[in-house]
Amino acid sequence: MSHTVITTTTTTVRSGDSVLNTGYLGTIPGMLKIGQTLSLLIAFLCVYCVHGWPSWHAFCFFEVVALWFLLAFLIFLLMHLFRLQGKMPCINWPLTEFFHYSVGCVLLFIASIIASVKSGGVSALVAGSVFGFIATFLMAVNLWTSYSMACGPQAV
Repeated sequence: MSHTVITTTTTTVRSGDSVLNTGYLGTIPGMLKIGQTLSLLIAFLCVYCVHGWPSWHAFCFFEVVALWFLLAFLIFLLMHLFRLQGKMPCINWPLTEFFHYSVGCVLLFIASIIASVKSGGVSALVAGSVFGFIATFLMAVNLWTSYSMACGPQAV
């Protein structure tokens, strides 16, 4: 009785095993996060560098909101770049980002309106509020695009 044994070897090469996911920066969510981060950084710096604010409380609120969401977007961007959300599966990251965008849209929109009303014609403060509105718009777009992933129908 003759037996023939055939052995096959399959080699799989994965090009995406690097630590840094640079391909994320070319996607629409990646470009939106970069745009949000840059516009919030510019808005914060415009308000921070001006001395003699017409309304101290209004611009402190604007600074706190802009700086908080700037740091949060940097954290989300770094998490996507280093693929850290896959290492922490206990957190629903799309829903976390969706909640963050919805709260950010409301707070930054309110802060930008207050900053634009209380700017007193100071050009740097007006520029800061304009970049706050730009960041709000980018957050709304990101909120719209992330809605289907976070709150859409779940596959069973």
